[in-house]
Parts: sequence; C-alpha cells; structure tokens
Amino acid sequence: MHLVYPAVLAVLLFCTGLYGVLARRNAILVLMSVELMLNAVNLNLVAFDVWLRDTLHAGQALTLFTIAVAAAEIGIGLAIVLLVYRNRGSSDIDRLRDLAERPAGPAGPGAGDGADGARRPRPDTGAEATA
Repeated sequence: MHLVYPAVLAVLLFCTGLYGVLARRNAILVLMSVELMLNAVNLNLVAFDVWLRDTLHAGQALTLFTIAVAAAEIGIGLAIVLLVYRNRGSSDIDRLRDLAERPAGPAGPGAGDGADGARRPRPDTGAEATA
C-alpha cells in the first residue's frame, strides 16, 4: 500500500478542520472541525502502523485511545454548548467573550456596579479624549 494516499487524505481532512476552527463562529461547528482534525490524526496513525508493519500495533492502539478521548471531549463540549445556548440564546463564539475576566481599572473592581449590584458597562472615555 502506498503511504501517499492516506497521508494526502489526512492533510486534506486536517486542513478542512483547521479552516473550520479558524473561520466558524458557531461552537458546534467548531467542535465538529476539531473532530475532523482528530480523525486526520487517527488516519495517519493507522496508515503508518500498517506501513511500518508494527507487530505491537501501537498506532492502532493509540487510535483507539484518541477515539475515546474524542468521544469524551465531544460529550463534555456539547453539554457546555447546550448550557450556554440555554442561558444566552446563542452559541456564537464571539458572544462568549463576555465570560472573560476583565482587568480591574483605577476605580477598583466594583466601579461598574450600580445600587442594585448589577454590572453596568463603563462609558467609553477614549472617544472624548481624541475629539
């Protein structure tokens, strides 16, 4: 068996998955793209295992381990995406950046809190300084 055919197919799968991770904004499509990348790695592991005629079949054993890790990853990732979708109404990755911790400004960590304790956006003072 020629090693070139599965290697080229694996490169195409990996590049498609990489494009999906970098270009997509939907979290479910990003998870599917990660799965494509893992499948490309699995294809390479099995192809090199067959090509090298390994008596221990280490590539195939590692492929089974990778499949198990990918199944756990997709299960946990899908559960997180569904919970975020329930709470936010969207699985858009750009909108998930609201979860990132913001650095405390000179006024302290509670500068945006109102009387009711809710976080309020701070006014943009950069636009007034340039005008």
